[in-house]
Amino acid sequence: MCTGSLTCQVVPRLLPTDLKGEAFVSRYDRWNAILELLAQEGRLSVEEAAQSLDVSTATIRRDFDQLAQQQMLMRTRGGAVAQSVSYDLPLRYKTARHADEKHRIASAAAGLVSPGAVIGLNGGTTTSELARTLATSPALESGFTIVTNALNIASELTVRQHVKIVVTGGVARPQSYELIGPLASGVLEQVTLDVAFLGVDALDVELGASAHHEGEASVNYLLISRASQVVVVADSSKVGKRAFSRICPTNQIDTLVTDAQLSDSLANQLTDAGVKVIRA
Repeated sequence: MCTGSLTCQVVPRLLPTDLKGEAFVSRYDRWNAILELLAQEGRLSVEEAAQSLDVSTATIRRDFDQLAQQQMLMRTRGGAVAQSVSYDLPLRYKTARHADEKHRIASAAAGLVSPGAVIGLNGGTTTSELARTLATSPALESGFTIVTNALNIASELTVRQHVKIVVTGGVARPQSYELIGPLASGVLEQVTLDVAFLGVDALDVELGASAHHEGEASVNYLLISRASQVVVVADSSKVGKRAFSRICPTNQIDTLVTDAQLSDSLANQLTDAGVKVIRA
């Protein structure tokens, strides 16, 4: 059941207000808020969702029905429950999650890049934020190269004349906009990277970095195998967790750039495992 404290945490961050003080929100932002609530509570009634998001119950019923059609949740009498697919949400639903933390992570990670560097980036909201930060950094205006399997990153940065974009081959995965499959290896096997920034779904000291999808994990491993330095960029909610498919063991990770909410206990475990931890 949705609690008052949960409502206070989610609604101010996801629902801006217009000049009259009335809440307004795009459909995707509203769906993101619903899925956030479900991820935390497991179950949500129409009335709870309507109150939390300050919209009508009719709007919530339509949202529930549309999300159920996309297999993002399961409809119940008077509400909805989460199902496992919700943990591998399409990228457009993830953008608002931990947005402030991702911005700080991106700023800290960008400081690790030197002008002229060849950088590897996989897909995800944190690496996408990092790509934007790198492209607008005054320290890198002399130019650098990005090798990526993420279509959204390549599309956004192509207009930046000082950024050379190299895109892998592969089959596009709609959830993450990443190119996956054996076609990606043709490019990655021929490049050398100074640093690879790896966005992950989970990072566990014993298991290492992991992803929800085995195709992404395979290409991501090939990407980091071409790099002199491997930097995981992930907010603290992903640390100490495990996902379906391992990308690489912990001993292949040089640095973790995360947010200040990471516990000292987890930070110390990673440091003991040989990972430099930067909390932004």
